Amino acid sequence: MSNQNLLGKRVLITQADMFMGPVLCEVFAKQGATVIASTDPLLSAGAPASIVTEAGHVDVLIANLAIPAPTTAAAEVSEEEWSDTFAALVHPLSRLFRAVLPSMIERRSGKILVMGSASALRGMKRASTYSAARGAQLAYVQAVGVEVAAHNVQVNAIAQNFVDNPTYFPPDVQANPRFQERLKREVPLGRLVGAKEDAEFAAYLCSEPASCFVGQVFPVCGGWVTR
Repeated sequence: MSNQNLLGKRVLITQADMFMGPVLCEVFAKQGATVIASTDPLLSAGAPASIVTEAGHVDVLIANLAIPAPTTAAAEVSEEEWSDTFAALVHPLSRLFRAVLPSMIERRSGKILVMGSASALRGMKRASTYSAARGAQLAYVQAVGVEVAAHNVQVNAIAQNFVDNPTYFPPDVQANPRFQERLKREVPLGRLVGAKEDAEFAAYLCSEPASCFVGQVFPVCGGWVTR
């Protein structure tokens, strides 16, 4: 019998067709949640509020936001690249939070989990734009997390890298021998973290037993940031 820690919880998962979306939907549903899977890219200012309104009661928000990561040298980053990256990864976050927090605070119950990136925790060449946007996500989580903790609302983030997902590590990348060599060289675990390993940890962080975590960032990257 599968774990039913999320039985009866209404969980809104954004960009459910990208990044960790599909596996999160699968794992959360197996743990008893009613999953509201949104595939809206959330690029318009009103989109986050619209999907929250359409979802109705939301016990848990999973802010799963992703784009193909730019690989431009820092000195060559265009205004458009910088603006577009923040528009996709950072601006929707505050809009989503503003849409779900009032009711969570009023109920004195709610959880928000951001599926972020460990690129904000360790320097990577040719990743300045992406890392900056992911870093903004994590700083926002820490600030809001401590602000709403007294209302019994928990806000946390997973900062991941080298986790099996179709957006950043599609099959063709994984099949490349150079990538496999990089895994052995850079990741102490020696392999990608499994998608379900990551999603099941996310599910735990959104369950009642995890109500003690406040504005925390949890690296999930096979030891890449701690090596």
